[in-house]
Amino acid sequence: MDLDFLSPVNSELLAEYTDENQQRLGAIINANSAISGLPDLEGVDVAIVGVKENRLRETGETVLHFDAVRRSLYSLYPGNWHLKIADLGDIEKGDRVEDTYFALQGLVAQLVKKDIIPVILGGSQDLMYAQYRAYDTLDQMVNLVNIDHKFDLGDTEKPISNHSYLGKIVVTEPYNLFNYSNIGYQTYFNSQDEIELMERLFFDAYRLGEINANPKLIEPVMRDANMVGMDIGAVNASAIKSGASPNGFDGKEICMLSRYAGISDKVSSFGLFEYLPEIGETGNMLVAQLLWYFFEGVNYRTNENTISAKKEFIKYQVPIDDEILVFYKSPVSGRWWIEIPFLPQLNTKLKRDTLLPCSEEDYLEACNQVIPERWYKAKRKNEV
Repeated sequence: MDLDFLSPVNSELLAEYTDENQQRLGAIINANSAISGLPDLEGVDVAIVGVKENRLRETGETVLHFDAVRRSLYSLYPGNWHLKIADLGDIEKGDRVEDTYFALQGLVAQLVKKDIIPVILGGSQDLMYAQYRAYDTLDQMVNLVNIDHKFDLGDTEKPISNHSYLGKIVVTEPYNLFNYSNIGYQTYFNSQDEIELMERLFFDAYRLGEINANPKLIEPVMRDANMVGMDIGAVNASAIKSGASPNGFDGKEICMLSRYAGISDKVSSFGLFEYLPEIGETGNMLVAQLLWYFFEGVNYRTNENTISAKKEFIKYQVPIDDEILVFYKSPVSGRWWIEIPFLPQLNTKLKRDTLLPCSEEDYLEACNQVIPERWYKAKRKNEV
């Protein structure tokens, strides 16, 4: 794997963790250094990469560096993990933004093919477009989850920006996007046209208040995701110095969402975007803890997304009107799924019956003759 375009982690920062007796993450993470070069990726589970690109921020470009957030991350102690973590250093700005995209897209694709989860510490959120395009070579439909106060659909007739990358994903070939889920949108930051478009596309959107009231609502959504992106601006301004809004997720809530992303068996890439150095010491520590909770989640994956695991699931059938909804429950984790039937007579995007993650509440509501909304949307997307 040719990764010569990556710049190493700051040598002075790495020197703080050269004592082999240290148990902090800084002594455990295999980092790209100016002395020893890129780390061996054999057996690596998660690879961190910084991307110093934010030229397409609608509010203006800033100089990016990730030393402060790395120092916060490296200072933390790991849990009782069996993970092998690498820090690949940074992708510098290319001559053009497209050059940065090309480098990130190629890196994500290479890592995912090696079953290594890339964790992107990024500048502007339009980098999610490159993260998504990496799946072009992976021959799969993509479920994209974005934790953000805005949908970022934007005007697809205009050049891509950090507030219009989703629109570009929707309208640009190849069409790999099966579903998009927004977590934590705030209505006053989104036009009614965008909200209605989300409905017409059968995308999922969860208001901030819904999640504040019931954060566990998001676990099944994350369980179905292939890639996850998080806008740091989704955190409220009291938790992070450069927060976009006085309303938003607090530190505990956003860390819970990060852990849900990590524990999902299907999530194969994860990005934190809209990082700005001016977030201050508290902000950098929060970003470091977001990464820590993602690692924690990855460590505790149960690998239930396998054929052998599904054979052990308990099956439940619930008749509703003309439908028979089929639910499955894992006897190991207690998690639930609902089956989306394969309909060969329609122009279907699915190739076989598919299990959609759901909650026990969805099963109980179905028993009361209420069809789960996520099942309905997934079935409708499969039919068009």
